[in-house]
Amino acid sequence: MFTTATDRPTRNAPPPGRSRRLLGVLTAAVLVAAGIGIPAVAAQAEPVLLSQGKTVTASSVENADYTPASAAVDGNAGTRWASTASDAQWLTVDLGATAQVNQVVLTWEAAYGSGYQIRTSENGTSWTSIYSTTTGKGGKETLDVTGSGRYVQVLGTKRATGYGYSLWEVQVYGTPGGTQPPTGTCGTANVAQGRTATASSSEQGAGTAAGLAVDGNAGTRWASTFADNQWWQVDLGASQAVCNVTLSWEGAYGKTFRVQGSADGTTWTTLSTLTNGTGGTQSIALTGTARHLRLDLQTRGTGYGFSLWEVAVRTTGTTTPTPDPTSPTGPADGKVRVAGSQGNWALLVNGQPWVTKGMTWGPAPADFPQHAANLKAMGVNTIRTWGTDAGSKVLLDAAAAAGMRTVAGFWLAPGGGPGSGGCPNYVTDTAYKTSSMNDIVTWVTAYKDNPGVLMWNVGNESLLGLGNCYSGAELEAQRTAYATFVNDAAKRIHQIDPTHPVTSTDAWTGAWPYYKASAPDLDLYGLNAYNAVCDAKATWIAGGYTKPYLITEGGPAGEWEVPNDANGVPDQGTDAQNAAGYTRAWDCIKAHPGVALGATLFHYGNEGDFGGIWFNVKPGNNKRLSYYAIAKAYGGSAGAAGVNTPPTFSSMTVPSSGNVVAGSTFTVTAAASDPNGDPITYNVLLNSKYVNDSGGLAPATFTRSGTTFAVTAPQTLGVWKVYVFAEDGKGNVGVETKSFRVVPPAVGGSNIAQGRTTTASSFDPYNGNFTPSQATDGSYATRWASNWADDEWIQVDLGSVRSFSSIQLVWESAFGKGYRIETSNDGNAWSTLTTVTAGDGNVDTLNTAGSARYVRVHGTARGTAYGYSLYELGVYA
Repeated sequence: MFTTATDRPTRNAPPPGRSRRLLGVLTAAVLVAAGIGIPAVAAQAEPVLLSQGKTVTASSVENADYTPASAAVDGNAGTRWASTASDAQWLTVDLGATAQVNQVVLTWEAAYGSGYQIRTSENGTSWTSIYSTTTGKGGKETLDVTGSGRYVQVLGTKRATGYGYSLWEVQVYGTPGGTQPPTGTCGTANVAQGRTATASSSEQGAGTAAGLAVDGNAGTRWASTFADNQWWQVDLGASQAVCNVTLSWEGAYGKTFRVQGSADGTTWTTLSTLTNGTGGTQSIALTGTARHLRLDLQTRGTGYGFSLWEVAVRTTGTTTPTPDPTSPTGPADGKVRVAGSQGNWALLVNGQPWVTKGMTWGPAPADFPQHAANLKAMGVNTIRTWGTDAGSKVLLDAAAAAGMRTVAGFWLAPGGGPGSGGCPNYVTDTAYKTSSMNDIVTWVTAYKDNPGVLMWNVGNESLLGLGNCYSGAELEAQRTAYATFVNDAAKRIHQIDPTHPVTSTDAWTGAWPYYKASAPDLDLYGLNAYNAVCDAKATWIAGGYTKPYLITEGGPAGEWEVPNDANGVPDQGTDAQNAAGYTRAWDCIKAHPGVALGATLFHYGNEGDFGGIWFNVKPGNNKRLSYYAIAKAYGGSAGAAGVNTPPTFSSMTVPSSGNVVAGSTFTVTAAASDPNGDPITYNVLLNSKYVNDSGGLAPATFTRSGTTFAVTAPQTLGVWKVYVFAEDGKGNVGVETKSFRVVPPAVGGSNIAQGRTTTASSFDPYNGNFTPSQATDGSYATRWASNWADDEWIQVDLGSVRSFSSIQLVWESAFGKGYRIETSNDGNAWSTLTTVTAGDGNVDTLNTAGSARYVRVHGTARGTAYGYSLYELGVYA
């Protein structure tokens, strides 16, 4: 853990920046100009500088980017290592081989050690002190010593300031000697393959996830977002003597980057620096010992991101097992607690470590017993709810009977992110806060002794949601007041129930600073994170946080995180991609041991609607591929080899997805197979979420011939989704979905309005830039929308007086119930061509002939509370 500058008190001495570095350079220049030299050592035993550029480790770093351990041996007087602010800290240099040590030169920054030791070791475990002081003066200290060892350590015992220890340089002089430890021959096995990998970003979510660079498949890859300063890392599982890293770049390669190693995934040592990357296959020879290996990717070689087909890591074969942080234990007293110390926490239940392997809970509380067996087969030990009330007892009791626990939630507005439940004023609304606190007190008191409780969770995504209620300074005040209320709730819960921890959930790590500043009584933080879940570790480290966290929702990339498809709606992942999303989430949680205490992944629900098909692992009581992916991650029996699993799709397309005529028959191709050879039953359903915000799925009329489905299109215009279900009769289902756009039937003749100058009485600039010309651009993906009033109009200038035979109006859902078609030759004097008083939306094809230069649609009565909205106004000749 390191602290940021904003966490520190003001330093009276010059900060470790340009002024101090310049002072060091000027001092060195004065010494040279004055002819002051360093006395020579006797020729027969002339020592050499052994430490520069060697592998170095430290007990801690203040800032991994700016004060790493490696800066103390890089030969640069302007860079430094700095520890965290405590006495017992150390810096160890691996000389690479046993040497006779004669002299150690310490060049201290202002934060120096008044008490410290110089120690040597042959193995990095057993140490011999060769120098000790309790009266260190700082500055530059040249110490004549006598000792032998491969490792030389500066062990701080007493700081001279309120900060940590900070060294511009550590220089070890001596002569090589003694028996050099065997290094072995660089092997050929790739020790990174199949290991857990994480990254700073992923261009396409699960499609270019970090783990694809170590999956052994040269046809898959990891790709970052299009930015410099990215990273990719792999956990080798144990400390390894690394001798080679081979990078197989895709076209988007790294120009400047570092290869770094770490024992704990937090403190990093640079093993190799490259400034002239050329892409292709790069074989990098290096020396170092590490469990975690990172590519610190600084500068791109192209305009894209960084992209690697494969990363191979080879070792000398010398492996030292590196255990995960030790899980603390406690007394079997029935309590649930967060135990341990900074970066090495565990959740204890009745004195034993409890890794939360959970699911968010969707069915009715009384239905829990009928789902318990499926949850156990997934390896689930925890469920999460968003509200706790009188109906919760049956769920808590049933969970306890099944050996499971519950993250019991309390809902606070504006929960769920988008201002759901209103916008209370947390600064002034005492009545709302009092009512909410009373509710919390009531149900904590009722259930504090229930064995089904794991912890209490106060609020869900409200810090994010407040951004839809307030802005500017008021938003900051509200967020601070909300976090303070959460802290008040945590204190009150601890008074009533000291045997269960308290957390609070939000949907972004941007909430953590508010909790850190204003909610110190929380035992841990809750985080809902989907595609960004793998960023949590880096954010936690960078923020210097002192609380562990629980992923309270997670899974595949959400609708809000994926790119739009050709029809302009979110491109939902395949079954396989969704399943991989859960695997990736769990891998990233495991990559932060001792801090990430597990997860309640989203979502154990039965709904087969729009959202259910995106996230539910068991829609319609049929198990999805995601159900089995989670079971495998959690170690449940349903994840074992040989278990009957769902049919899988290899492809799904809608060939004419952008132009499906209303009421016509269109084609869907979907190829599925069953891994167990079970016969497959197919079904096709439609959803109008992007037309009218409906969540339900309706059966489609279709026929099937092999992998081809002939489906009857709906009459309502707009972008729909088509779903193909493949059931195996064994309780499993595979589901794939694509979008398609329903357009009106063709009209005979030529549209003489298309591309012509179009004006209107108004247009809606608030919900989108719905200008008049978008009603005559020939695209059903764009539209004009008026103000929300009855008397509005839109007109097109045909350029000259033209004869026409029909007019077609393609309405968006905000249609005209009453309107007139008017014509004019000069744009001033208008004649009514036809009047409509009972319009019903969708498509109005008016077989009304006329001759004019201007054609106007003049609204008289709206069909909805909104304005008038036209995808297209067509005039056909």
